[in-house]
Amino acid sequence: MTITPRIHQHQGERRALRALFELAEDSATQLDAYLDQGQVLVALLDDQVVGHLQVVPTAHPERIELKNMAVLPAYQGQGVGRALVESLVERLADVPVTALLVATAAADLDNLRFYQRCGFRFRSVERDAFTAATGYPADIVVDGIALRDRVWLDLHLPRARPAATV
Repeated sequence: MTITPRIHQHQGERRALRALFELAEDSATQLDAYLDQGQVLVALLDDQVVGHLQVVPTAHPERIELKNMAVLPAYQGQGVGRALVESLVERLADVPVTALLVATAAADLDNLRFYQRCGFRFRSVERDAFTAATGYPADIVVDGIALRDRVWLDLHLPRARPAATV
């Protein structure tokens, strides 16, 4: 079943969304470092926030990173995540961004499947990204696979539309 949430830019305190952020981030240290960066879109059903995504700038001005995204478990698999990504892509149509980057655990098969279904393609692998040195517990297992490596994917976006002339 697919549901259609309303997607809005979040204007309030990010702490109110922390539990959602924690669904996608296992390191409190890492989350503390980026929680207040970039912009956040939220997916609403009635007045309940059921999902979010956060985008942050990168060192390359034509790339933006989808830093954190999660949907409440009761609403997963119902189109909320896809609606968030599609809304973001639409919002990026008028800015000079040509690639949307995202990183996820190589062990997280559901995330890898989701991003590929949204059109993302594999870009690179970052070995040993999830270690105690970066704030992650040593014993995390996802889908029966030890959490170690980070996979980077990207989605190429059309060039920004030319500005309208008056």
